Amino acid sequence: MRFLSRIALLALVAATPLMADEAGDLVFAERGPWQLDGKPLVWTLTQTGPEVEGFTPLGQGTISLTQTTDASDGKPVLELVEKTARIDRRIGPFPVSGGDPALTFFLETVSRDMAALTGGSPFYIRNRLKDALFRGGEVRREDGATVAVFVPFRGDKNSARMMGFETLELRFTLGEPKAPIRAMAARTGPLAGGQPAYDSAMVLK
Repeated sequence: MRFLSRIALLALVAATPLMADEAGDLVFAERGPWQLDGKPLVWTLTQTGPEVEGFTPLGQGTISLTQTTDASDGKPVLELVEKTARIDRRIGPFPVSGGDPALTFFLETVSRDMAALTGGSPFYIRNRLKDALFRGGEVRREDGATVAVFVPFRGDKNSARMMGFETLELRFTLGEPKAPIRAMAARTGPLAGGQPAYDSAMVLK
């Protein structure tokens, strides 16, 4: 899918801050080559937010990372399967030795949703996310887990026009460097006009 190929260039108890410059490296750690051996990785998908023109929250569903065969050359490739009450689609293919397709999907979903809800430029939003993920963030220990946290629009010169998305926080719960990301979350405070907060999360089963 074209929208995923754009953001692939990015490949985005009390907490105790650790080294700040680790955050992006941990999120974008090299997890390939992927070897699924017929057992897909499945994340539960939950998304809530305002129902307005141009945007309807996904609700609940799953995102599955599967391995299949490229019909053109018979070689293994990866594919994402998105299933919600409204959507049932396949996205890909992705190379087995490349980046993290689930992370790519998550980040593009956030940037696309923010553009839809704010009317902002998707190119500007993607660039700000890229900057935050590669140059900002902090690493925390929370409940025995490593969590990388980013606030990409804090202090942004256009924050007054972001309709509440200036509060957006991205959180990635991580295991071993080669292991899939255990949880990804994007949350805001209440949006402009008293609209509900945006909350999008993927949690590995």
